[in-house]
This record gives sequence, C-alpha cells and structure tokens, in this order.
Amino acid sequence: MTSVPITLGIVILVMVGGWLLIGRLGSKPKLAVKDAVNRFWVAMESRGLIPLTPAFDRNYHGRYPRLRLLEEHYPVIREECDALLGNRAHLVPMQALGGSYTAGGVHTADWKTFMFKSGRFIEENCRLAPQTAALLKRVPGVYTAFFSVLEPHQHLVPHWGYYKGFLRYHLGVIVPDDNVRRDCYMRVNADPEVNRLRQRERIAEGAVHYWKNGEGVVFDDTYLHDARNGSDRPRVVLFLDLRKWMPWYLQWLNVICLFVAHRERSVRNIRRNARVAA
Repeated sequence: MTSVPITLGIVILVMVGGWLLIGRLGSKPKLAVKDAVNRFWVAMESRGLIPLTPAFDRNYHGRYPRLRLLEEHYPVIREECDALLGNRAHLVPMQALGGSYTAGGVHTADWKTFMFKSGRFIEENCRLAPQTAALLKRVPGVYTAFFSVLEPHQHLVPHWGYYKGFLRYHLGVIVPDDNVRRDCYMRVNADPEVNRLRQRERIAEGAVHYWKNGEGVVFDDTYLHDARNGSDRPRVVLFLDLRKWMPWYLQWLNVICLFVAHRERSVRNIRRNARVAA
C-alpha cells in the first residue's frame, strides 16, 4: 500500500492531461491516454488491489446485486424486446452509431442495437421500452445499455474492448430455442500472455459461454473475445457496461476517467445517432 499514493499521483497527472487531450487533440493522443490508464488498472490487478476477473464470472451478485432486478424481471424485458423487434426501424446498425469505436473490424457484421444509455439515458428510446428502462435506472454504475441484436449466421471476429474500468454484463433475452443446439456463444481468452501479445489466433483456447434466456454473465471485455450466432434467427442480449468494482481509493479515479470519456465527441455522436423515431 505504501506505493499507492505515489502511483495515484501519477495517475492524477495522466487524468488531467487526458482531459486536455480529449478536448483539444486528435484520436492518437486520446488512445495514448486510454492505453496508459488501462496499463495502470492492469498493474493494480497484478498487485492484488483490484480483483482479477475470470474469463466468465457467474457469481457476480455479491458485488453487483442489482443485476438480480433484470433477471427477476426477464419476462417483462423479453416482452418489450419482442415488440421492438416487430418494427425493425427501431434497430440501428452498430456501424451507423458513428462513435470512434463503432466503425470497421468487428462492426462489419450484421449487428444492430436498440440503445437505452450511452453515458446518459436516451429518453426518446426509453419511452419505447419503459419498463426495461425503469429497471436499468435502478442499477447503479451502468454507463452503456442496449439490446444487442446479432442477426443469423453472424460472427463478431476476435477483438478487444476499449476500457479496463468496465465490466460487461450480458442477459440472454432472445436466444433461439434457448440454445439447445449450442450454436449461439461467445469465447473469452483471459490468458495474460495472449492479451499482452495481442494474439487473436488463440481465441479457440478461450472459455466458452452459451447464452440462455433469462441468464446473465459478467466478463472483462478487454480480454480477447468473439461471439457467434450460428442459428437461423436473431439472437438478442441486454448488453451493459458496468463500472468495475474497486476499492474506494481507486474507484474515484475510475469515476473521473468515465466522466471525461462520456463527454467525448464520439460518445455524443452515439447518443445522437442511436435515437429512433416513435
């Protein structure tokens, strides 16, 4: 613990610099700041100051108890999702959102969204699924929330997420035939070497999660991961980015990072482009 105050001081300087860079410079400096912060979180994990997340965490209710609300009210969420899918105009292709992290690569798949929140709730959208939106507003630490619709026979190629201060939650909402054929799944490779060396080809060595209707799972999306819908029908999960649990003396830094990031132009573009007509 004696090195923590020194380390925190360094990170504070990084945060202040990041704030200025995000407002005034281009994408490369922003990515440099983000990468520096992610390396800090990895260092905190290696020192045991932040819990190391397994490939898939299915025992998450202790630290994220309010996620039970979503699972307990799964029938309501499913009903509102079914209604939205009845009108495809309510779905926005991921590529069309226009954020710096929504173009090319993984987002070339036929992957659509119905966005509830990106930094802030999108009230126009929330009115189209009011019960789901009301449940989401009762879950603390949610920064991103949407129905993630992966069309039939689509593969999100192996990739890494953006920020280490999040954990990702998936609730199976519409999983064709409740995945009896096990053709809807995601894989996560949590091996530190694989992730340090950016070895996409080793995704097959990762752990596998088969989505089930009404069941949730938490994972760290900065680990190498991919997803596949091998069925003949759309697969839908409720997709959340949650503020990662940390000790208080680290969490306030994470809150600052997230405050800055969600005022960045690309996130504002996502909110604007994710709005759908009633």
